[in-house]
Amino acid sequence: MATGPHVSGMTPEDNTPVYVISVAAELAGMHAQTLRQYDRLGLVTPSRTRGGGRRYSAADVARLREVQRLSQSEGVSLAAISQIFDLEHQVEALRARVAELNAEVDALRAATGVGARFFAVGANGDVVALRAGERPRARRAGQDVVPWRPSRG
Repeated sequence: MATGPHVSGMTPEDNTPVYVISVAAELAGMHAQTLRQYDRLGLVTPSRTRGGGRRYSAADVARLREVQRLSQSEGVSLAAISQIFDLEHQVEALRARVAELNAEVDALRAATGVGARFFAVGANGDVVALRAGERPRARRAGQDVVPWRPSRG
């Protein structure tokens, strides 16, 4: 997302609502009425004061700039921009969920000691399960060590 210069050390990810509509409009390079329209369309949702006044964050200003870039430079309609933002939000949520699930899988593997398991097959056909880093006790002729990984099917 194109953001432009940062204001007083704030990053575009900063969600602290500090700018009144006139300042946010100036920072975004557009008219205050345009910000009101984007708010009505749901493209940007600023915080509200008790009296109903809009307060914009640095992240809101960055989003306004992106709306302007997409609509003016790329020729994307406001409805399509709204869909783009919705899809970006869904992708973010899915990435967060994948990270949660990966962390859960890692924790379960650590708790159970399950990862890649190994089996030793003896000359008489018996199978011995081994833990990671463990070696078969008495290596006899015809005994092989083969990694086993659960199938993903």
